[in-house]
Amino acid sequence: QVQLAESGGGLVQPGGSLRLSCAASGSIGNIIDIQWYRQAPGKQRELIAAITSGGSTNYPDSVKGRFTISRDNAKNTISLQMNSLKPEDTAVYYCYVAIGTPYYKRAYWGQGTQVTVSS
Repeated sequence: QVQLAESGGGLVQPGGSLRLSCAASGSIGNIIDIQWYRQAPGKQRELIAAITSGGSTNYPDSVKGRFTISRDNAKNTISLQMNSLKPEDTAVYYCYVAIGTPYYKRAYWGQGTQVTVSS
C-alpha cells in the first residue's frame, strides 16, 4: 500500500505563492502517472498538472505559466509550486499517483489540502 501525505496548503493573498508537497511512502513500485488535481465547492475535480516519467509536464490553460509540477526522486516527494495565485484557485488540492502497468494501475490519492486565495 502507498500512502500520500500532502502538506503546504493555507491562506494566501491574491498574487501570492504556495508550494504544495506530497510525500509518498510504502511500496512505490513502478510509477505510471503523477498528477495534481483540485476541486472547488460545487465544481468537478480538475486536472491541473501532470508530469511523465520522462519529465514532460502538462498544464491546462487555467494554470499554465503559474503552476509548476516537479518530483524529488531522492525523497519520493511530489511538489506543486503555485505562483500568481488568484481567488479562482481556491480549492482542495489533491496529489495523485498511479502505480503498476498501463494495463493494471493502482491509483493513490492524497488526503487533500485546502488552498484559499483571498484578500
